[in-house]
Amino acid sequence: MKTKLRIFKIVATHLSFTKAAEQLFISQPAVSKAIRNLEDEYRTTLFLRKRNSIALTSEGKAFLVYTNKILEIHDEMEQRFLHQKEQFPDIINFGVSTTLANYIIPKVIAKFRVQFPKTNFNITSGNSDDIATLILNQELNFGITEGKNTNRKLHFTQFIKDEIVLVTHATNNAFKKGSMNMETLQEIPMVMREMGSGTREIVFEYLSRNNIKKLNTVVTLNSTEAIKNYLFHSDNYAFISINAITDELMNNKLKIIDVKDLTIERWFYFVSRTGFQSDLIRFFENYILNTYNF
Repeated sequence: MKTKLRIFKIVATHLSFTKAAEQLFISQPAVSKAIRNLEDEYRTTLFLRKRNSIALTSEGKAFLVYTNKILEIHDEMEQRFLHQKEQFPDIINFGVSTTLANYIIPKVIAKFRVQFPKTNFNITSGNSDDIATLILNQELNFGITEGKNTNRKLHFTQFIKDEIVLVTHATNNAFKKGSMNMETLQEIPMVMREMGSGTREIVFEYLSRNNIKKLNTVVTLNSTEAIKNYLFHSDNYAFISINAITDELMNNKLKIIDVKDLTIERWFYFVSRTGFQSDLIRFFENYILNTYNF
């Protein structure tokens, strides 16, 4: 029951069976089956199925309230009975690429320390290449990076999927319809991340697939925060992780410009040295996955 409720919560969060399946690392039919089983068991309809979308029914919204309460109790029970005797070192060291360090991991670590207040963290942030090098040099045992490379000395495990979108200042009215084509993309003034950035590498990988070799880069900066602050004062454009601009979109500081026929998606990965095994790493990876998902 607990598993089915967690699946329901993720589907309700994304309003998408496909996105829920991707986040939970299970097949879409398995997600659909879990929802059907819940609907049969409780003799109700939780979602309205439309041609290209789904929506919570009124009963589904009420069911979500109960689901949140039940899952919260489950978490408290696990904390009380399963994890109370877990032993962790006084300090955990790991590396995180910039986007994750700024926008995802701090919330996870804060919640972890509520449960395990005696454990401290020393988190190294940098671009993906920097973190991979530190792991290879055994200065760090593991990390979380944007994308992965082909080095066989490194082992990668999928964490979460991210989308990189084209953004500009909210008052920029150059594209009133909110979209542009590939040809225009090559002409507009772009702000890019530095060489070695995982975001930069994945952007040019996707552009290369569309026969775009070069952009009109006018400024290069070494952090997403720097790029966002630059965009607040210009009508330039930048490719940024959707996870990094949630507040700016809500507060009408930045807006997304759709590029026709271009969708840039990537995975964030747990990374460690190939063959390196640690119960701590496995537990911590699972904790981060569960905390992020639920």
